[in-house]
Amino acid sequence: MKSQTLDRPTVTGDVKWFVIVNPIAGSGKGLTDYPLISKLLRDNNIACEAIFSEHKYHATELTVYAINKGYRHIIVIGGDGTLHEVVNGLFIQKQVAPSEVTVAVIAVGTGNDWIRMYGIPTRYSEAIRAIKEGYTFLQDVAEVEYEESHYRQTRYVANVAGLGFDAEVIRNYHSNRSDRKSRSSIYLGHMIRTFFKHKSTGVKLWVDDRLIYNNLLFSIAIGIGKYNGGGIQQLPTAVADDGLLDITMIKPLHWWHVVFRLRRLFNGNIYSIGHVLHAQGKKIRIESSPETPLEVDGELLGATPIEFRVLPREVRVIVNRSFIDKYKRGVRTQP
Repeated sequence: MKSQTLDRPTVTGDVKWFVIVNPIAGSGKGLTDYPLISKLLRDNNIACEAIFSEHKYHATELTVYAINKGYRHIIVIGGDGTLHEVVNGLFIQKQVAPSEVTVAVIAVGTGNDWIRMYGIPTRYSEAIRAIKEGYTFLQDVAEVEYEESHYRQTRYVANVAGLGFDAEVIRNYHSNRSDRKSRSSIYLGHMIRTFFKHKSTGVKLWVDDRLIYNNLLFSIAIGIGKYNGGGIQQLPTAVADDGLLDITMIKPLHWWHVVFRLRRLFNGNIYSIGHVLHAQGKKIRIESSPETPLEVDGELLGATPIEFRVLPREVRVIVNRSFIDKYKRGVRTQP
């Protein structure tokens, strides 16, 4: 039976794309590489209108603007954070259902974790080939409610959200974003420093209204995709259209628990580490004492208490043909 999640190529040369360019993504690659990307788009007869984002959340505003102007195809030239803003724009606008807009990504960011899920190459010519081939996939999204400045806020997760250690790394990383060194080296350095400074927090975690954990946790990851942190498979069994959120809980651990098992973080065997737990569900609630910070798709937001719920098959995205082939063969748990 044909899956409702997959579409055969539907994007034709008559389609006009709205292109959102983040000029500061990837330490400025969005700006410096855009002339090459623009030429490749023209060479492939992909008609488009491009606008550069100018400030935080501007990509969200541009997404709403584009849809209100009648665009139904959007290309993101940026990283995971830019995609996060665009996906949130899909839910803010009220003209059409989010699934009626097709989103493609040409990755110029630092981590580029979302594209790993779908086999989208980082090489621009190959990413544009995937856009031209036009294979699309309806992925789930997570709606998250969190506390910020004593108010409840709502955002949408395209890939992975993190609490505890993950969020502290993002906090420290952004505090040094003016550093001129490679941002990937900055991120790695902050991961190491944060590991030794971060303290585990008392956490209560409910899945589908059932309390499954009530103890100290070092870190929590919740998401739709498999990857975060620049290629770490923190949610290796995640399936992007199964209507479930995957949860990875890391209990308090020492540095040697990681050093001697480092490969397992990247090869999909993280759950073979004794301090790591796994769960799945449609609705998740997290409370902690003291409050625990939250990051979503690499963007630092508020803190606990936090609630997640899955929105099945809400966002249509361009994927690589290799992903489609694996999906049809049922190969869903390997990169």
